[in-house]
Amino acid sequence: MRAAVLEMAGQALVVVDDVDIEEPGVGEVAVAVAHCGICHSDLSLIDGDLPPFTPVVLGHEAAGVVTAIGPGVTTLREGDHVVLTPCPPCGSCYFCIRGEWSICLNSRSLMTSAHPDGGTRLSRGGEVVYRGLGVAAFAETVITEANGAVKIPDDVPLDIACVLGCAVQTGVGAVLNTAKVREGDSMLVMGLGGVGLSVVQGGRLAAAATVIVSDPVAERRELAMKLGATHAIDPTVDDVVAACLDLTEHGVDVAFDAVGRNALIETGINATRFGGSTVLVGVAPLSESLTYPSATIFAATAKNILGCLLGSANSLREIPRLIDLWRGGQLDLESLITGHRPLAEINDAVDDLRASRGVRTVIDL
Repeated sequence: MRAAVLEMAGQALVVVDDVDIEEPGVGEVAVAVAHCGICHSDLSLIDGDLPPFTPVVLGHEAAGVVTAIGPGVTTLREGDHVVLTPCPPCGSCYFCIRGEWSICLNSRSLMTSAHPDGGTRLSRGGEVVYRGLGVAAFAETVITEANGAVKIPDDVPLDIACVLGCAVQTGVGAVLNTAKVREGDSMLVMGLGGVGLSVVQGGRLAAAATVIVSDPVAERRELAMKLGATHAIDPTVDDVVAACLDLTEHGVDVAFDAVGRNALIETGINATRFGGSTVLVGVAPLSESLTYPSATIFAATAKNILGCLLGSANSLREIPRLIDLWRGGQLDLESLITGHRPLAEINDAVDDLRASRGVRTVIDL
């Protein structure tokens, strides 16, 4: 099959047509990928900020059509339209039983670049090709656990639906599930890519009273204001912490780092009120260390740091809920998608992301 392969971190992706893919095994399905968004996590692996197993097929924000069913699968059938999720909840492990679905044992594939049994189902010339970020959707076909393909109505455009797989599920979930923002709360959102703009929309859904956004790109700040932000800050000009303290009585209730930079985490901690929370939504490079003058500040102020993987979401519930919100006009998915490119132009799409051009570029397969 055709796929974009990363052969080594720091290099361009190579589009090839000789990747072999196995048939779906027990509990698995094959999905023909129609569209896949390019996420900052993909870029982090391409650039080596998160060292990847190579060679690897990346891409984890995708939608498509089920083409084959493995033994034991009863929840899907051929022809079903689905959104793929990088953290399919098994429903029975220690974490799922505790309601912590996004850190289900299946989510370990984000780090191992393999299925739970250690296989990747992908090869090239007899050599293993890794399954990047739990999906490997920069390819014509994906093999996934049945719970990793969430059925959606046939009338939902697949190019619109694909952004639910990561950006929207993560951003909205960070607000509603991880931070549990309450009506009337105040928020700071740092970084306005697909995830950050979804955090903004999550704040609107939660009826947050004040949603302050910070991003150096003027067009993204303007879009954030249309999607529910109440105040926009250019961090290259203004002091974000000082602005938050000016706009709120004691500091914001919740700050979100939607980029993955330790400097933004520190800004979030300083911008939140006593007892407030800073939510780590983006993934910082492994080379960065988070330092703080003293841990005493957390004991003295009761401030919190919250980790957030895929919006703490149960994808089997979250994706249908997000579609219902979109149908009801409460969630804008179309504005997040600012470009389409064919697989042959995937490196141009990656460059768009590096340069912060647009918000989400979708690869059409």
